[in-house]
Amino acid sequence: MDAVRVALLREVLAGTEWPAATRRFAGVLRSSVVPHGGGLLLVGTAEYEPWHLTAHLVDEAAWSGQPELAPTLVRHRVRPSDPAHLAVGLGRLEAAGRGSTLLVVAPARPDGGLLERVHDARRAGATVLSLDGGDREVHGLAHEGLTVTEADDLDLDIVQHLVSAAAGENTLPSPAPRARRHFRDRLSRLADHLTSPPPTRW
Repeated sequence: MDAVRVALLREVLAGTEWPAATRRFAGVLRSSVVPHGGGLLLVGTAEYEPWHLTAHLVDEAAWSGQPELAPTLVRHRVRPSDPAHLAVGLGRLEAAGRGSTLLVVAPARPDGGLLERVHDARRAGATVLSLDGGDREVHGLAHEGLTVTEADDLDLDIVQHLVSAAAGENTLPSPAPRARRHFRDRLSRLADHLTSPPPTRW
């Protein structure tokens, strides 16, 4: 998602909690990885791998001059033929400790094996963040979490776009308050613009 579409989306969401919430979460993400020189691990569930968020953060890392934002995508299933940057399995979480940041993207409850690995990483000193669908155990494991449920006006994919864009900004300003008017209509008109994937190097 390019900067113009992110700006349009923020305009649509003005007057809601989401611009400030995603900027706040992005600020926590950035402050977790930049002082430690990186170490960002990104993991989803067995059913949902956060490909787009990974690609967006790679782009934001390059554009912002903050290479620490570029994550390592940790995958549940790795094949021998996968290229090196897509061949990092769950065993990588065992090495996560102090100085590492683990971002868990879980629209639904992940299996117990992942939760146990995340718990172990936290105990070893890793900072755990979550973008989640409201599962209490996932949210409870995170030092900082942002929850998007079915009751909200937008979905987790759009929130990931906002978070990645805000993480790459040089400053994270608070948006000016604005009346919430015709929110669903404006969001609907932009939906087809926001769902097309960005060009990536994956």
